[in-house]
Amino acid sequence: MSEHTQGGMQSLVADWSADRVAFHVPWGKAMMWIFLLSDTFIFGSFLTGYMAVRISTTAAWPNPSEVFALTIGGHTLPLILIAIMTFVLITSSGTMAMAVNYAYRRDRKMAARLMLATALFGACFVGMQAFEWSKLIAEGVRPWGNPMGAAQFGSCFFMITGFHGLHVTAGVIYLSIVAMRVLRGRYEQVGYDIVEIAGLYWHFVDLVWVFIFALFYLW
Repeated sequence: MSEHTQGGMQSLVADWSADRVAFHVPWGKAMMWIFLLSDTFIFGSFLTGYMAVRISTTAAWPNPSEVFALTIGGHTLPLILIAIMTFVLITSSGTMAMAVNYAYRRDRKMAARLMLATALFGACFVGMQAFEWSKLIAEGVRPWGNPMGAAQFGSCFFMITGFHGLHVTAGVIYLSIVAMRVLRGRYEQVGYDIVEIAGLYWHFVDLVWVFIFALFYLW
């Protein structure tokens, strides 16, 4: 290998290991895109498998409007909890986008506050999902059985919503840590790409929920 090639390789390795810009994209952002791409395949496999099960099963599939209904004040409201959960998550996307904007304007306090607000919305979502899980478990739904119809309903529901809920929980922790570091001025010298990277993750989690909402709760 020529000295010129060796020098080029050493420079490339030094740039990447030092978290510098490669291919005009910050290394951290490139890694996040690769992670999200791999996660897209996983969620895509889950949802494709769910659709295959839903189409092929011979037993009656439970009606989502009845299964996920809540009785409030003597009135049965179909999908009311799911609608609130969706609203909360979509709202959190807005606060996250604003946090990125304030971070690039170097308004650390506002960026941190909006990130913490986003994390709070995420925690509310997880809390409501836990309530939804406990309600179905109390009604006898299990990953291996379902008294309301097709047995596969329970396994699909707990696997898909559980995997998504795990992502939201991880996002809440991630955003909280980054927000505290932003507040303390840790990124003042290196820039605020980390806030945008956290935003990419959060928007991805929100986007996945839209597909889950459409395929699982509206179909």
